[in-house]
Formats: sequence, structure tokens, C-alpha cells
Amino acid sequence: MGAAEAVQRVGHTDTEGPGGQDASDEAPYDVLGVGFGPANLALAVALREHPWEDAKAAFLERRPRFGWHPGMLIEDATMQVSFLKDLATLRNPISPYGFLSYLHQRGRLVSFVNQKEFFPTRLEYHDYLEWAAAKFSGLVKYGTEVVHATPVQDGDEVRAFDVTAREVATGRTTTLRTRNLVVATGLVPRMPAGITASDRIWHSSELLYRLADLDGREPRRFAVVGAGQSAAEVVAHVHSAFPGAEVTGVIPQYGYSPADDSPFANQVFDPDAVDDFYSSPPAVKDKFYAYHANTNYAVVDLELINDLYRRMYRESVRGRRRLRMLPMSRVTDASETRDGVLVHITRAMADRAEELAVDVAVFATGYDPMDAAAALGPVADLCKRTSSGTLRVARDHRVETEPRVRAGIYVQGGTEHTHGLSASLLSNVSGRAWEITESIAARRRLAAPH
Repeated sequence: MGAAEAVQRVGHTDTEGPGGQDASDEAPYDVLGVGFGPANLALAVALREHPWEDAKAAFLERRPRFGWHPGMLIEDATMQVSFLKDLATLRNPISPYGFLSYLHQRGRLVSFVNQKEFFPTRLEYHDYLEWAAAKFSGLVKYGTEVVHATPVQDGDEVRAFDVTAREVATGRTTTLRTRNLVVATGLVPRMPAGITASDRIWHSSELLYRLADLDGREPRRFAVVGAGQSAAEVVAHVHSAFPGAEVTGVIPQYGYSPADDSPFANQVFDPDAVDDFYSSPPAVKDKFYAYHANTNYAVVDLELINDLYRRMYRESVRGRRRLRMLPMSRVTDASETRDGVLVHITRAMADRAEELAVDVAVFATGYDPMDAAAALGPVADLCKRTSSGTLRVARDHRVETEPRVRAGIYVQGGTEHTHGLSASLLSNVSGRAWEITESIAARRRLAAPH
């Protein structure tokens, strides 16, 4: 095996990047990952720890460097998932890529234990993910986006895909051939219909970047739209960071609702729950969401809810209110003016419309699932779909295709309709990556000549 090929093997730790030769000039990759966030980082870990040590893999990531929700790395904001649900521990408790190994290498293991905390700060967890990602730098081409993928015919069968990738900075394109694609491009920030992000109208995912661009021009009035964890965190952050500013939370509910993180409810994120959900009929899946949406959607940690309520109460005692909430309210429009943003709000209980003039409007209105088909181009035509148009995905996360398609398409995310609430979350990231690795390795063994 030559040096140019060696850096592609998952078992190696060289820091050269993936090769850029034409697809026809080199052996196909066994695995090509689209996106390199926590999901495909966990896949890189699984590939390295799997007995199939010589898998040839590469990952393409549009960002110039590793990042996981960097615009929301608010000081002191904590994880909503246990540190034990990291890239590997639930699958392999002695993995050198687990959070405990990270703490040990950073010299903080004993101090972390002394805290008696299961939920590290988001800043620390991001540092852990960066620490792990650095160990796979030789497999990742950052600053590179996938343009499309085309099937490679071998007689009547499709045994590989040619993936055209473009360097964001230069526009230069390369083509890489792979036997398996694993798409994990992450969630897509969602703005309400008819509202477009601008210099003063932000999605919460951009918060820290946007605040850094203010250049000393401190806003005097914020509106924060949304009812979930991100909305509450943004409210708390700007209320603390701008002590002279008024902050208005626009909430479609009567107030922030607490997340149900009790032990029985948390079982919906267990690996076994994926099996239960996947095998359930559609009506049961619908009931599952109705019963357990309050474990993840439009809910807030109780500690943060109590903190915000105490702030409002203390301000009422002092007689100067900077923090207020507009319950049962929805934003119907938001537009920039010469002086800021004019937010149009419908107050349900008062049955009236209001206008709220602010300097900045932050929409913590959630995310849409990734659209795997958008990254696939012509290859998307090979995928089977449900009656509603979503991809049909097998339990091993492989997209269902015609039998003649021997090459694999796997997805991490966008499968809530098949795999349940944890499909786009960190809870099952290590197990999901292992299932994909096992599936690809098993199919490779079956295809090998005997």
C-alpha cells in the first residue's frame, strides 16, 4: 500500500488530507461521508474501532474547520444530554475516543468527577468534539461542499457513486468514487414563513457571531421569538450581556414549559427505543410523538425557567422591568426599518395585533431535518420513497433502493419518521455509527469473492 493511499485508511493517523485525483485514477473509497459534525465524527470513530481496520474512508465538510452549533456556545450553557452519551462510550466504555479519555488527556478527570455533574457545559463538550475530530484530520477535507453524486454503472448494476465536490474558497472541483455514501449534513435553521434573516433579524444559530459584529453598537431592545431551550438561553444571555437593554420574549405558549427528563421518559432516547419505534405501525408512531414530544421540542430545562422567572420577579421588586414575556403570541411579520426592526405580533388572548419596535429580533424557531436528497443529485433518483415523499430507510440506516443498486446510501438524520426522536440527536450517535459500520462491513463481506 503506497503512501498516497495509506492516509485514507481509517486505522492510520497521518494528517494529510484526502486525495483529490479523478475517481477513475484510484481505488474507490469504502466510505465517503458528506458532512463532518458529531454524527459522521462518530462514524469515523466506529470505523477505526471496528475489526475492519483497513477501511478506506474520507469525509467532506463545507465548514472551514470542525464546528458544532458554534453560534450558540453561550458561556455556562450546559448540555441536555449526559456526557456518557458521547461518540463511543455506550458502545465501547473503554474507547480512547470517549469523553472520559478526553478529560484524562486534558488533566481534568478528577476535577470533573468532583463536580458531581452529568451535564458538562456546551463549551467543554465542543472542545471534546474538536479534540476527537483532530484525530481524524487526515480523513477530512474541510471547506469542501458536495455538488452532486452520479451512479457508476457496472453492467446493469450500480456498484459505486462518483461524487463531485467543490472547494468553497476556490471553486475547484474534484471527483471521488465511493462504494458507500453516508450523508450527515446536520439540521437546517428554520425561520417562520415570510421572514428572512438580515443584519438585524437573526436566527439563534448565528447569535454569537452576530453579537460580535455589533462593533460596540449595543442594542437597547431585543425581541426573542420561540418557546424552546434555545429561545430561553438567548433571552438569558442577552439579558445578562446587555444590562441596559430591554428583552422581550415572544412565546406561542402561555410560558416556557419544562422538559420531561425523568428516567422513564428518557427511555425514548435509548437504543432499544429505536427498535420499538421502527417496528411500530404509523398510528403508534403518531401517538409516540404526541406523548413524548415534551422530552425535546419547545421545552426548556426547569433550572433555566426558574432563573428567568426570578429575574422578572427581582425586577418587579426594584420597579424597573427590563425582561418581559408576551405569552400566547405569534410573529406574523418582521421588517427592518431605519432605526431597527418592526415586529408584527398577534396576541391570541387579547385577540389583537401589536407592533413591537426593537433593535434586534432573534428567532429561536428551531430547525428542519436535513434533506439528504439535496446532496445526492442524480443518485436521489435511485432512492425509494414513502407515499408522503420521504426517503424509505431500513433499520440499519441504509436508504432503500432497487436491487440493482449495490452501492450503499446511508443517512444520519432526517429519519425521525422511521427511527424516532433520537434520529437527529446526540443520544444514540455512537450506536447509530456502529450500526452503519456493521452494515457496510457485512455487505462488503457478502460481496467478496469466496
